[in-house]
Amino acid sequence: MLEPMTVHVEVWPIAADEIGLWLLSGDDGWRAGPVMADDEPHSEVEYAISDHMPLDDVALLHSTSWRVDGPRVVLTYMALVRTTDFVREAWPDARPINLDLAEAVGKPLSYKPSETPTPRHIDVLIHGLRHLRFLMSTDSANAAAMNEYAQQHLAKLDPAFAAMYNDRQFPEAAAS
Repeated sequence: MLEPMTVHVEVWPIAADEIGLWLLSGDDGWRAGPVMADDEPHSEVEYAISDHMPLDDVALLHSTSWRVDGPRVVLTYMALVRTTDFVREAWPDARPINLDLAEAVGKPLSYKPSETPTPRHIDVLIHGLRHLRFLMSTDSANAAAMNEYAQQHLAKLDPAFAAMYNDRQFPEAAAS
């Protein structure tokens, strides 16, 4: 049976401390949906977050991408969560996000320019982190919402939106 494609949301909650960046949701993001017609995606994201923590703990909430996942369109959000001291004291199941992870797992599956890419969850997470890095350099309000540790760890990434599939070095990327 043919059905309309629905809109769902996912939230990748991260936090930073002096040790590094942490994914608070374990191995994956938090998902919710479908988004009801009398609501909006951002509200659904807030509902998803409030199932796990107080909304007031979120310092920054930003949509970073979308993709088709089976019968749904998934809108991806990054949530930078405020923490005190060490992240794992408040979130014992948090997973470290080693920024060398993207290099270790390799590039996403290649695709032709006329085809749709198929990102893995790790690609979605790394893309979201790079998007936050871009905001850190270009958006003073978002940069101010990031604690010193988030800025320190995100600074190790090259800011970019759509370069994860690129196999060429651009001059500005080579210089950084």
